[in-house]
Amino acid sequence: MEYILHFGPINAGKGINNLYLEELDGKPVYHTHLVAQTTGLADKLYKVRDIYEGYFDPETLLPVKSIRDINEGKYKKYDEVTYDHTLGKAYSPSGEHDVPKDIRDMTTALYYIRSIHFDTLEYGDIIPLNTFFDDELFPFDIRYRGKEKVKIKGTVYNCIKLVPFVEPGRIFETEDDMTIWISDDPNKIPIRVKFDLVVGSIKCDIVSYSGLKY
Repeated sequence: MEYILHFGPINAGKGINNLYLEELDGKPVYHTHLVAQTTGLADKLYKVRDIYEGYFDPETLLPVKSIRDINEGKYKKYDEVTYDHTLGKAYSPSGEHDVPKDIRDMTTALYYIRSIHFDTLEYGDIIPLNTFFDDELFPFDIRYRGKEKVKIKGTVYNCIKLVPFVEPGRIFETEDDMTIWISDDPNKIPIRVKFDLVVGSIKCDIVSYSGLKY
């Protein structure tokens, strides 16, 4: 799946997400690999080359290992986390962390969301999610907001609308300032993600996809 990031009227970046079936420690896993980078003028002003990876169980969709390789301007960080869901532990370079047994990382949480049967939900229902990000527990509860049509470059997509709770403060003004639209079909691929920030609006729109199951 390939995406273009818009900051207001400007095309500021792109993202490419791939999924592979592999083996890790002798066990089958899905491996999701996301590359996000700035383009054009934004790349000259503040270069971003971020890689997010997640390895997760094909049956439970729970993460086995996650990787963040961040290169943003002069800031660089590499973080690798492994998970033990039986013990309720996450292991990162900073040490051992107690986590809920249903913990997820941000990359593989997307695949869990895509497995949900939304027809069983009512408007306003909350999907609870516990995620582990940057060595901290990060609640990422999501509200189901029904269905909408989204138009991207002349193509209209029937979508499921989801609004995660975000924390107002330095980046967001209200708890409703992030919205995710996923396709209302068996694939449930992300079509658009929108962030309403203090400094302006960012949209991430799909531009191409291949290898879908349905």
